[in-house]
Amino acid sequence: MRIFPHRSRGPVRGRRAVAALAAASSLVALTACGAADMTRQSSPYAAARGAKTVTLSVQSWVGAQANTAVAAYLLEHELGYRVDTVQVDEVPAWDALSQGRVDAILEDWGHPEQEKRYVEGKKTITRGGDLGVTGHIGWFVPTYFAQEHPDVTDWKNLGKYADRLRTAESRGKGQLMDGSPSYVTNDKALVKNLGLDFEVVFAGSEAAQITQIRQFAKEHKPFLTYWYEPQWLFERVPMTEVKLPEHREGCDADPEKVNCAYPRTPLQKYLNTRFAENGGKAASFLKKFHWTVEDQNEVALMIAEDKLPPEQAARKWVERHEPVWKQWTR
Repeated sequence: MRIFPHRSRGPVRGRRAVAALAAASSLVALTACGAADMTRQSSPYAAARGAKTVTLSVQSWVGAQANTAVAAYLLEHELGYRVDTVQVDEVPAWDALSQGRVDAILEDWGHPEQEKRYVEGKKTITRGGDLGVTGHIGWFVPTYFAQEHPDVTDWKNLGKYADRLRTAESRGKGQLMDGSPSYVTNDKALVKNLGLDFEVVFAGSEAAQITQIRQFAKEHKPFLTYWYEPQWLFERVPMTEVKLPEHREGCDADPEKVNCAYPRTPLQKYLNTRFAENGGKAASFLKKFHWTVEDQNEVALMIAEDKLPPEQAARKWVERHEPVWKQWTR
């Protein structure tokens, strides 16, 4: 999913105020405790002093669900904690974290305004370190189309293919498909500032976007889509990135004037400061939690493609990778 230097997603996986869980990325219950909606209520376990409880924020894109599923499984089965997971949009999650209504965010794509306010200013949130995964948002076409038309991978040539990429929803222009309108996206500004005859069309959610991509691929049709790495779908529908103007420091500072590629973002973890200082083994574990794109995609694929409940997917990964997670629980 999903957050860039100039905006919050709230996303931003864009402003990724993340869409409701659905279809392939459904997450009915990350743990035995279930998932609540933090937009309107707080977890009964967050900031519970003297109790072995942890509350984790979870976003709707499946990669973030994979992180939380594995963390929750190990906290419960190896460290003896009771874990609550709550779905919160990206920016509200920072507010909830600052207030102690959740204890940790495990995959943040970069919210400079919130970092300045809560980490540097109020100091109610503490950095938890790198997740180990680098996120990147970009424009992609199916690899079969890129192989047939190699020049389509340069944005300067997209205009040649606008007619091929037109849909019923794109108002006579080429279609650039985005996910949720709440995701952090520069795409409307990019289309305008690069002078492209394209219309940004929102699928509505990650799940809906995946469904549309797979349908296009099944019919071997061309498409242009906003997409991001890491993402398990690349294993099922190979896609090739379209090269946008090189990202430069500050080139996306003004959301109305963006004319460059999205940055590559080392994804970060954040902890409520009181929890970071007094959360014992749970806080130590979450700070140490650090895995690879391959690890995340392995779990995400089991959840989204194999339709395993997140806890079962986490258990399978834990059984296969003991040398990795043992370092986190020491």
